Amino acid sequence: MPELSPRRRMLVLAICCMSLLIVSLDNTILNVALPSMQRELHASTAGLQWTIDAYTLVLASLLMLAGSTADRIGRRRVFMTGLVIFTVGSALCSIAPNLEALVAFRMVQAVGGSMLNPVAMSIITNTFTDPRERARAIGVWGGVIGISMAAGPVAGGLLVESIGWRSIFWVNLPVGLAALLLTLRYVPESRAPKARRPDPVGQLLVIALFGCATYGIIEAPTSGFAAVLPFAVVAGAALIGILWYEPRRAEPLIDLRFFRSAPFSGATVIAISAFASLGGFLFLSTLYLQNVRGLDALHAGLWMLPMAAPTLLCAPLAGRLVANRGPRLPLVIAGVAMTASALLFAVFEAETSDGTLFAGYVLFGIGFGFVNAPITNTAVSGMPRSQAGVAAAVASTSRQLGQTLGVAVVGAVLATGVGASSYEAAFVSAAVPGWWILTGCGLAVLVVGAVSSGRWARGTAERTAEKLSSIEVPQTVGASDRV
Repeated sequence: MPELSPRRRMLVLAICCMSLLIVSLDNTILNVALPSMQRELHASTAGLQWTIDAYTLVLASLLMLAGSTADRIGRRRVFMTGLVIFTVGSALCSIAPNLEALVAFRMVQAVGGSMLNPVAMSIITNTFTDPRERARAIGVWGGVIGISMAAGPVAGGLLVESIGWRSIFWVNLPVGLAALLLTLRYVPESRAPKARRPDPVGQLLVIALFGCATYGIIEAPTSGFAAVLPFAVVAGAALIGILWYEPRRAEPLIDLRFFRSAPFSGATVIAISAFASLGGFLFLSTLYLQNVRGLDALHAGLWMLPMAAPTLLCAPLAGRLVANRGPRLPLVIAGVAMTASALLFAVFEAETSDGTLFAGYVLFGIGFGFVNAPITNTAVSGMPRSQAGVAAAVASTSRQLGQTLGVAVVGAVLATGVGASSYEAAFVSAAVPGWWILTGCGLAVLVVGAVSSGRWARGTAERTAEKLSSIEVPQTVGASDRV
């Protein structure tokens, strides 16, 4: 198959971005709808956490499996399957009769979503082979998150106020169908010349680790430490099992050799920290604006625009900076801005004043806009192209794991702080420990970003890539194996 034309490459990028749009839009719209869902479904704070974390948890558990499966059987095939499952899951969510059903249908959504973003990133990586062109494409990819953050709260507010919270899931149906038809028509099939074999034991260990850890964090405030202790023990045993079992496999689900690269390891830590900050930030902001300030969903969504607009504007700029100057500058900018934003809330209770609330939202939007492109580019750069799906899946897993932990930890801290007190009166003081946690996340982005983007770090990436390439079986890539 000949090299794709520039126009065809941009079309492939647009189709892949559609999948990111519906997945990320789903989260931002859902956050605005949380108070309405809480009232109609009589959900507790823990129940609201599960509507978000059931989705991100399944995503985090299955992303690496989806990435390696796509490398093995075909990226377009897995991508299209994911679009179908995600769209069907969205339709089921819109008719959920109770909280338990909604959580279950969100998990169906997540099974489809796990086949979208890492596979789409693998398609992009194999379509844009020039490093500078790929960095710009990833910047556009990151900008889609900004679009979802800008459009999601407002669109969600309009839908919730005019039709009801169930309508937020309808948005995914036409976009998912259009992406499916366009993929069938324009995206070529591709696969790795040598993909990994399935690793069912590793997959079960990952599910046990993520699931038990998240359950323990969310349920500890209401169930008590003794009730969640067995889940903590299982999570610890699963982590030990991963560290012992995976290096002994020739083709593990999680190739721990990737983490010998300081930029790759740094990108993983930064992704977890940044998206934990995003998950906690949206969770606290949405509940405050609607349950404490008493705003309706639409006006709460409009208040999110000062955060969303900078994300939209800064993401493409971050992509250009990565292409021209490397990842360090955008990571430092991101770390400083996210830390400053969280400090405004932790120290000065920024939510109690319109001016400081606005400033806090703008700073967070700038920080999050700059962080996504360097994460993705660092994760996939320097790794063998044949393992692009696995490398992209680890980066995507880190994002989803971070968002899961952010909602779980910050929600648990909030639930503990509020206790039996009046929700409105206790919210601001109860949220302060959560804001300090988000401050720590911002500092992690700043420090790890600076350390993992220097000359020493690049040297570890080069050595890791050489070792990974040297152990692969040389194999000629046929026409069907190239994008």
